Amino acid sequence: MAGLQKFSAPKGKVLFQPGQPCPGFVILSEGTIRVTLVGPSGRELVLYRVRPGDVCLQTLSCLIKDQTYSAEGVAETNLVGQIVPASEFQDRMSEDPEFRNRVMLSISARFAEYQQLIEDVALTNFDARLAKVLIRLASAEDKVAATHSELASETASGRAYVSRRLGEFARQGWVRQQEDGIALLDRRALEHLAAGER
Repeated sequence: MAGLQKFSAPKGKVLFQPGQPCPGFVILSEGTIRVTLVGPSGRELVLYRVRPGDVCLQTLSCLIKDQTYSAEGVAETNLVGQIVPASEFQDRMSEDPEFRNRVMLSISARFAEYQQLIEDVALTNFDARLAKVLIRLASAEDKVAATHSELASETASGRAYVSRRLGEFARQGWVRQQEDGIALLDRRALEHLAAGER
């Protein structure tokens, strides 16, 4: 596709921050971008992740409205992809039906994720929310390589509260806290909790 530029970034690289202009529309082929919002108190909330085939709503909003970012994006893994320069994005949306349809389908999926996030934060009790996050972040070996602070960002809560609830999960025999993360000992119990069955 004409106009596309190669894009890559190492794990941990900050891709954008509040107040920065958007350089273009990224199309990922490998990797994950974590997009977070930081409140005045310093508390961080993970809004969503961008994976291959996904749209970053922050980027889309910046390109359409010609405004700066209001959240932060970090490469959660090494990234590989392409970028449509900001100067060409509007033309691509109007002239390339395949590109436009792909973007619109991704936007629809992203809004569904936003709705789920709002529902989880507003209507789901904290233990269920924490269980959902542990299951979602767990590896194939049922290990979660995340700090208590990172889990607080994932659950829209404070680190101290996450630590207290993980301690209770451990007493129940559902998890074991380790130096390199958290081991899930009873995934079925966590799944029941996540589903509101406890």
